[in-house]
Amino acid sequence: MSDNIMEEIFIKRSQQKKKTSPLNYKERWFVLTSEKIAYYDFDPDKGKRKGLRGSVDLEKIKCVETVQPEPNAPQERMHAFQIVYDEGPLYVFAKTEDVRAQWIKKLKELVRFNKDLMQKYHPCFWADGVWLCCQQEVKQAMGCKVLDNKNGFTSKASRRRGSRKPLPPTPTEEMPGRPLPPQPPEPTGPTVGMTVIAEYDYPPVTPQDLELRKDEEYTILEMSDSNWWRARDKYGKEGYIPSNYVVEAGNGLERYDWYCKNMNRSQAEKLLKTENKDGGFLIRDSSKAGKYTVSLLTKGGGEAVGSCRHYNICTTSQGQFYLAEKHNFGSIPELINYHQHNAAGMVSRLKYIVSNRARPPSTAGLGYGVWEIDPHHLTFIKDLGMGQFGVVKYGKWQGQHDVAIKMIKEGSMSEDDFIEEAKIMMKLRHENLVQLYGVCTTQRPIYIVTEFLSNGCLLTYLREGLKQHPTVVQLLEMCKDVSEGMAYLESKQYIHRDLAARNCLVDGNGTVKVTDFGLSRYVLDDEYTSSAGSKFPVRWSPPEVLLYCKFSSKSDIWAYGVLMWEVYTLGRLPYDRLSNTEIVDQVSRGLRLYRPQLANEKVYNIMCRCWLDKADERPTFQELALIVQDLLYELQ
Repeated sequence: MSDNIMEEIFIKRSQQKKKTSPLNYKERWFVLTSEKIAYYDFDPDKGKRKGLRGSVDLEKIKCVETVQPEPNAPQERMHAFQIVYDEGPLYVFAKTEDVRAQWIKKLKELVRFNKDLMQKYHPCFWADGVWLCCQQEVKQAMGCKVLDNKNGFTSKASRRRGSRKPLPPTPTEEMPGRPLPPQPPEPTGPTVGMTVIAEYDYPPVTPQDLELRKDEEYTILEMSDSNWWRARDKYGKEGYIPSNYVVEAGNGLERYDWYCKNMNRSQAEKLLKTENKDGGFLIRDSSKAGKYTVSLLTKGGGEAVGSCRHYNICTTSQGQFYLAEKHNFGSIPELINYHQHNAAGMVSRLKYIVSNRARPPSTAGLGYGVWEIDPHHLTFIKDLGMGQFGVVKYGKWQGQHDVAIKMIKEGSMSEDDFIEEAKIMMKLRHENLVQLYGVCTTQRPIYIVTEFLSNGCLLTYLREGLKQHPTVVQLLEMCKDVSEGMAYLESKQYIHRDLAARNCLVDGNGTVKVTDFGLSRYVLDDEYTSSAGSKFPVRWSPPEVLLYCKFSSKSDIWAYGVLMWEVYTLGRLPYDRLSNTEIVDQVSRGLRLYRPQLANEKVYNIMCRCWLDKADERPTFQELALIVQDLLYELQ
């Protein structure tokens, strides 16, 4: 074809998606275009290519680099290179060093503007469940070697994020006459003028709000505030709506009742068993980003309480979806419709939709523009306990919205500074952060009003709230929730400074959410703000904080490792036999927490990576979230 840039016969290694799957090496006809790299079967006798075997979109590529040959590799596998994308590395073997260099150079040129180019990579192969270079056992683990950017092919996106080291210019002058590849399109989503559909009812809270009625259509008029959009309903009425209550019309799975967004495996099983209908099902996000899982309850043995099965929705190389071989569909809704009438390899057909749509998500504030809350609109119902700043109560706002109310003890907080910060903090919205709704500052004590989570503090939940022995999946999902909430804060340049199980809450579904992020900056208690103080979180602090009070996102990473330890010990106190003074001394000299009985080596390895002496060698929260996702996917 005329748009083919390069073609070559390479040896391709199988991708070993399961650790136990055998490796094989086959010759494939590779074709590079401006949009993708594809590989085909071919007939060596006739010199013709045959059926398509697979392809990778160029915009999904994160890294193109050489790979060191394996020990005792045959001559035809000495010139390997890797194309890393969401599914992992695609390993390709060129016949000569010159051919390999040509393809790497061209691929780097075509992908240099991709958004998520890697900063580190693995120089050796992934084989039999381990990286041969660094011996890490998680396929999505961050690379162990820093990429050399002297070739200039570093993404503009990474420069916009503000890399600490200056990066070289792009090589436009080095290659005169060669047009730059087009920028990849921005992620699609609702835009001004577009029609959206309401996923939930939303009763107006302020005169500026517009009522939402589930499944009705609305036109977007303005999107200047990412959390509250101005919209018009079909009757011509205009007002503000919460942006997370609507979805683009005709696009995505959100419009289907069987799709339960942001639901994990444990929550799916709990919901299905509560309904307890044979053939009850839902579709949820898989632990692997961009993938989906069907969760199905069956009473095949006639038992009173059914058991749950989980089926990953797979895709063919042509982009079709399937649960059972030979039953492929162009979309997930078509697949679900088919399996509602045919079991086709599953334990049962999909008989009853089970949905969590009755419970809408939290909004950023209690209504558009609401951040100063009238205390007369609050009803106090019961005490929840004593927090760092004072009493915390459960209550209602305007008699109908569940809220938690923190009554700030006078003299415990730098109030004026916090009130200014609260206006910014209210705009932070993520399913794994406790939502700040507003403040009451017209009287003393001031109140902080937040989302209410019925299962309370994670530490208490670990010690007392788990009704039965937790599963490996359930504990890992708790860690995943925290990592994703912290990855969002990290992306907003927020440092928590006091991450621990006591500062996370659990909702009625078992979702864990991070709370009190950044509040420690406003504490006026010397014992809390000084590492010599008895209230300072010594047991969750890395050496650079204990010795120099140097806080950063990397000190939050250390604390996350300790939080994981709390989860896997079901709420034990870290270093329970040591005093704070002993901890400062021994942690600074290399002491680390032991491996909990419930944590396998892979989980403990994640903790240990959070506790590396050098802060810049610890992973980011984005990397941790991917690693935990990968472990969860292995358990699906």
